[in-house]
Amino acid sequence: MNESQHLSSQYDEELSRLRTHVLQMGGLVETQVSAAIEAYSSGEVASVKTIVESDRKVNDLEKAIDDDCAHIIAKRQPAASDLRLVFGISKIVTDLERAGDEAKKIAKGVRRIYEAGHMPSQYGVGVRHIAEAALAMIRQALDAFARLDAAQAASVIRADDDVDVEFKSIMRQLITHMMEDPRTITTAMDIIWIARAVERIGDHAKNVAEHVIFIVEGRDIRHMKNKGSEA
Repeated sequence: MNESQHLSSQYDEELSRLRTHVLQMGGLVETQVSAAIEAYSSGEVASVKTIVESDRKVNDLEKAIDDDCAHIIAKRQPAASDLRLVFGISKIVTDLERAGDEAKKIAKGVRRIYEAGHMPSQYGVGVRHIAEAALAMIRQALDAFARLDAAQAASVIRADDDVDVEFKSIMRQLITHMMEDPRTITTAMDIIWIARAVERIGDHAKNVAEHVIFIVEGRDIRHMKNKGSEA
């Protein structure tokens, strides 16, 4: 193997390792979100501490991946599709880290509700359903990244509309509860806070999908109307 082939092989390994670390970070965030949803339904407040602690690992991975991206740009001076991959990854990890923050908010909201002796199920709103939809979006966005599949990324973007509609429905139901019985206000506000965090997780999954389309096709579809069908 000559020198240029050796350098090329090293470079390919660096890019491959970078993608692996993104998927590792994504797996941690996915686990955080899943655990937060489970805590909402089960009242297992003990898991909240674990969710909060795992957020530190997510933050550390974000910093490490950003450092790797900067190193590759400075050392390798990637061109065209490789440069898009590195820039896209830098954006993806920001959205993953923020999704992890939202999972932490859900966990803390769950702890407040159960420690006050209340049950979210009393309110009859579909937080579990919207949360599972947002979690599916995270999984599919990560899968689209792993396979660099623009079509799957587009389906994630379209799925975000359903999550937004469901979030608005939950808001209307909880506002009705609060108006009918002011004693429900504190818990209803916590559930709204949780539902809002879930909706934001869906937004971050959608953003990851948009970055995948940028990596694959070189098109920035952020802020476009009908972006799911455009993609």
